[in-house]
Amino acid sequence: MDYHSFLSCIDFTIVAVYLGVLVFIGFHLKRRASQNLESYLLGGKHIPWYLLGLSNASGMFDISGTVWLVGITIVYGLKSIYIPWLWPVFNQIFLMVYLSAWLRRSNCTTGAEWIRFRFGTDNGAVTSHWIIVVFAILVGLGMLAYGFIGMGKFVEIFMPLKSVFPFLSFLPDTYIPHVWGVIFTLFAVFYALMGGMMSIVWADVAQYIIMGLASVAVAIIAILHLDIIEFSSWLPNSWFSPWFGQELNMTWTGKFVEFNNKIGSDGYQLFSLFFGLVLLKGVLASVAGPAPTYDMQKILSTRSPREAALMSGSVTLVLMPVRYIMITGFAILGLILFNQIQGQITTPAGVIDFELVLPAVINHPWIPAGITGLILAGLLAAFMSTFAGTLNAVQAYIVNDIYIKYFKKDATPRQANRANIVVGLIVVVVSICFGVLAQDVNSVLQWVTSALYGSYIAANILKWHWWRFNGRGFALGMAAGMIPALILPIVPYFDGVLPLYYFPIIFICSIVGCVWGTYSVPPTDLEVLKEFYKTTRPWGIWKPIDVLVKAETPDFKENSDCCRDLINVGVGIIWQTALVAASIYLVLQQFIYFIVAVIIVIITSVILKRNWFNKLEN
Repeated sequence: MDYHSFLSCIDFTIVAVYLGVLVFIGFHLKRRASQNLESYLLGGKHIPWYLLGLSNASGMFDISGTVWLVGITIVYGLKSIYIPWLWPVFNQIFLMVYLSAWLRRSNCTTGAEWIRFRFGTDNGAVTSHWIIVVFAILVGLGMLAYGFIGMGKFVEIFMPLKSVFPFLSFLPDTYIPHVWGVIFTLFAVFYALMGGMMSIVWADVAQYIIMGLASVAVAIIAILHLDIIEFSSWLPNSWFSPWFGQELNMTWTGKFVEFNNKIGSDGYQLFSLFFGLVLLKGVLASVAGPAPTYDMQKILSTRSPREAALMSGSVTLVLMPVRYIMITGFAILGLILFNQIQGQITTPAGVIDFELVLPAVINHPWIPAGITGLILAGLLAAFMSTFAGTLNAVQAYIVNDIYIKYFKKDATPRQANRANIVVGLIVVVVSICFGVLAQDVNSVLQWVTSALYGSYIAANILKWHWWRFNGRGFALGMAAGMIPALILPIVPYFDGVLPLYYFPIIFICSIVGCVWGTYSVPPTDLEVLKEFYKTTRPWGIWKPIDVLVKAETPDFKENSDCCRDLINVGVGIIWQTALVAASIYLVLQQFIYFIVAVIIVIITSVILKRNWFNKLEN
């Protein structure tokens, strides 16, 4: 079955109304955002935690992630709930339990400013500061450049550019996605530059409402067309179970036999090994805290450490059920309609591209007019939410940590806001240029950002938990991890090996660099360490600083919540995973399993209420 040539009038209207709302939000909040730099970048730290939580959840409801999750849910069934731990999806639990509060207590504006708060202003600290600034800018540019190309390809399926705008018929087909990407990028740029963090948050709230409605609609359509007995007969026996042994033991047969190629290429056959490594890496990455992206900016925008923790906790609660009923709905429809959409999701090489399942299903007549527009508006909104949040984060690092710190220390609010707009426009132009040249720069940028992420973990764990760790250790730890992260992917021995499987090598190299760098120079200035310890109140290896602080402030009480926090993290991961499983089982109409998952959610919620929520600081 061919794709539709056009969306219906009602679908176009829904998309147009949504874009109009974005423009209104940008104009309406422009004055409030222009009061000062903090108002622009962090919403003046006056935005309620529940709005920031909705905004953060919306930013994570991105198109590429949703498309990927639909594909792995089709192939792996309930076992797919563990695969997003690669990101890791449960980092929000660590943030909820303790790290968001620690970060917010600093009262900083960016992650690079936090580095000065932790390490002071010696040479090692300055080097670390620049590493974080460059890291944030590179990652931001990478996300901006490739996000808008993916969006352009997605929109072209539903709105062929040369049919909508006949005067552009001279354009080569290669650049059509770029045009759509630029058009929708400009809308995101408009409201992000006009209203800063305030407009981003309110636009994200509007997006969440749209995505919520679209998710419910997709789930209902899937349920109405699901004959569970026939559906179950197509699937491997273990598809409905989240449990696994040493090996995956999942074999597709019949018309789905090609799915086995996907399992083979993913490298997840030894599922217990995969699970162990993904859990190890996920825990370590989560303990390291948030990367300097929009997630960190949302935490720093909250009104207090308590609200920072509540904001991070709300992300799981509002994101997982809504996202996974949509994902499961699309997965069910993709399997039911497989014979009809197989031609659309098969590449010229004869390989099934699971990332094409979602657009193929949206284009099917089972998705009625109006619902198609709602889904498309929601996914467009998801792109623009991620784009705007990333742009805001990059602006924060360039303006706050480069322009004001080194060039204009006495900048007035008007000058700072003008700098934000100019920097924002430059960043967008550069990211668009990178996107247009994607074939040439993709491998380089992805290589560098992957290396940066790989080297990020060890140094960022130690910065929270070890008093002796200093700026030199941070810089050398990042460098020592980056070198193997850059080299190993091109070593023939590791050709075709998942980066997850050589992560331990990168981590060990980074740890060695951290320790070597730390002991190669004296400790961080004790006054800096005492101020950090008193303000942040971390647990870990802080005894020498604790003694000094108590000598000056006898009534100071150290943080003795380590065991409680770690127990809450374990309970929280079970809570989050059960929420995902319950959402999937609900749409699959597996009501016994659904009830079991809900009971687990209730039990873990009660534990978290008593052991986490009731003990949050006021």
